[in-house]
Amino acid sequence: MPEMTFTIRWPDGTREPCYSPSLIIKDYLTPGETYALDDFLTRSRTALMIASERVEAKYGFPCSRALGQLARLESAGRSFSTQSEARVAVESFDA
Repeated sequence: MPEMTFTIRWPDGTREPCYSPSLIIKDYLTPGETYALDDFLTRSRTALMIASERVEAKYGFPCSRALGQLARLESAGRSFSTQSEARVAVESFDA
């Protein structure tokens, strides 16, 4: 299963590398696009859950790394949830 990393930029300018165990993330996020925080989290949640389910279908267990990445994104996202105009940029798909 092809895995990949991607880089995002949070509303405060902090860059963060992220992980997906599947290329499905490319169906939900686009490099160079900026998403409203809630939209970004919904897209990421959907893609990472599908990716984890694909791992489970192939190997018999969900992808703990994808679920950990999702938990990290949701935790970080909460710190910006009071900012009505908070946006997250997808800077790149790395490999």
